[in-house]
Amino acid sequence: MQRIVTPALVALALAGCATVDNRTTNLGSAQLANAEGRAIGTAVFDRRAGETTVSITVNGTPGAVHGMHLHAVGKCEAPFTSAGPHLNPGGHQHGKDNPQGAHLGDLPNVTIDKAGLGTANASLGLDAAAIDAALFDADGTAVVLHAAADDYRTDPSGNSGARIACGVLNRS
Repeated sequence: MQRIVTPALVALALAGCATVDNRTTNLGSAQLANAEGRAIGTAVFDRRAGETTVSITVNGTPGAVHGMHLHAVGKCEAPFTSAGPHLNPGGHQHGKDNPQGAHLGDLPNVTIDKAGLGTANASLGLDAAAIDAALFDADGTAVVLHAAADDYRTDPSGNSGARIACGVLNRS
């Protein structure tokens, strides 16, 4: 009996010594500006325990629900079509409610209150190498705020309307 218990206790003790890296690493950020060039928010990209997240804060935008997306080109010249299409390295269709699945550029809507303030948070996933390759490729990535809410299913942009603010992701 002792031959069975001793190895089991050793394995249990070693498992307890394992640590999970819970440090948060800042990957980069984007300063969002409207078509007039006025700063209206930020998007901060972090990694913790292997998960890549984005936290978006908007201030000074009309109160409504707005679509937010990552776009494939890190260029923000009004009216922000310079940011290209949604960031979609896997070639998926648009939206979390689309039966074909979402793509990397799909972010949650941000609800802006009457005071012009809003926040949104999203996980981009656990495949750090693939996410970094897409976000920090040669032509960069932009974070774009749209005029209308994303319906989370209509390809290619969720019927989210015009692009009203944009920020280029800069690596930390």
